[in-house]
Amino acid sequence: MHHIPVVAIKQVRVSSWIHPVKFVRRVKDAATLLQSLIGDADREHFVILLMDTKNQIVGIQTVSTGTLNQALVHPREVFKAAILANASGIICAHNHPSGVLEPSIEDLTVTKRLVEAGELIGIEVMDHIIVSEDSYHSMREYGQM
Repeated sequence: MHHIPVVAIKQVRVSSWIHPVKFVRRVKDAATLLQSLIGDADREHFVILLMDTKNQIVGIQTVSTGTLNQALVHPREVFKAAILANASGIICAHNHPSGVLEPSIEDLTVTKRLVEAGELIGIEVMDHIIVSEDSYHSMREYGQM
C-alpha cells in the first residue's frame, strides 16, 4: 500500500495594501498603482494585478524578483494566483530599473506566451505595463500584444 497525499489548494492573503486605485478604468490607473509599488525598485520585479469582470483589482501578486535587468517568468507561476482568485483577467507589469521603458525582445516573447496561455485557460492578459519611477509603457497601447 502506498500513501497518496490528498491535497487542498487555497489562496492565502499575506498582507494588504491601502491605495486609492480600486478599479482600473484606463491604463494610467494601473500604471500609477504599479509605479508606487515597484517603480523605484533596484531590480526587476514582475507582478500581476488580478482583475474581476468589472475591472476591480481583487489581488496583487509578485510573481518574480530578478536581477538588475531580468526577472524569470513562467506562465504556470503567473496564472496560479489568477486561477485561485477566480480572476477573469490579469494585468502584467514589471519595472525597468534603468528607466528605459522600451520592451526588450524577451519582454515581447514572454508577453506573447502569456497571452496564448491565458487564451487557453480563459483568463485574459489585459495589458503588460513596464514602469519606472516616473513613467510607464503599455504594450497594449503600443500594439505590442
